[in-house]
Amino acid sequence: MSARTLAQAHGPARPGREQGRLVVERDGAVARLIIHNPARRNAVSQDMWRQFVPALRSLDADPGVKVLVVRGSGGTFSAGADISQVASILRGDGSARDGGDLTAAEEALASFSKPTIAAIDGYCVGGGWEIAGACDLRIAAADAFIGITPAKLGIVYPTSGIARLVRLVGPATAKRLLFTGDLVDAREALRVGLVEEVAPAGHVHDAALGLAERIAHRSQLSARAHKALVESVAACSPEVGEVSAHWQREMELGPDARIGIQAFLAKEPPAFEWSVPVQRRRG
Repeated sequence: MSARTLAQAHGPARPGREQGRLVVERDGAVARLIIHNPARRNAVSQDMWRQFVPALRSLDADPGVKVLVVRGSGGTFSAGADISQVASILRGDGSARDGGDLTAAEEALASFSKPTIAAIDGYCVGGGWEIAGACDLRIAAADAFIGITPAKLGIVYPTSGIARLVRLVGPATAKRLLFTGDLVDAREALRVGLVEEVAPAGHVHDAALGLAERIAHRSQLSARAHKALVESVAACSPEVGEVSAHWQREMELGPDARIGIQAFLAKEPPAFEWSVPVQRRRG
């Protein structure tokens, strides 16, 4: 296993400040993106929000990475955006982007082309939920709590995060969560659709890694195609036909369908080969 600290990769910390950071770890085909600021329950500073985009871009371009697990360090996922910096975080670079640096990070995670899993333990609150909600799948520890808390701060959430929340839980539950800012426990989060699985306390990282490894052994053509297709259908995209045609063509050009069918007939485990779109390689 190797680990790389994104804060170090993108320059030294500023003197006189304790710096949180993002850490990338690799374990075979599974990468972990770790929110590391344990002294502040993994609150995400503006510097940390700005580390998401280059980190995710690098992982997405790495053909050896097949699945990404996002988690916190020290027994909690994230307490959310650093409240002392929240105004500058939401303003970002001063552009018209809705939600500033937070939305840039969230969109980079949501558009990551490979499967992503959030492993939620402890507290996942505010901007922490924005990170978890941008992942494809979410597993919560039985003793975890999730809070979507703009009403407690007098702020308005970015549109992209609200749209994702509505798709997960429906309009009425989204309104209740946004109006109240109440924390919900893992069982309630599972019931309303905030998470897809609840793992025993202390075992959420093992559960997420086990799921990631199963996905990594499946056809990456199939995983990435269905991620793109589900996202297009869920967003009612007018381009869903084009997305489908692209991936149908990719299936015809690539080796995985042949490998999978032959392995099934031979009653052997398939050794899938697809990693980078054939059309991109040929282009």
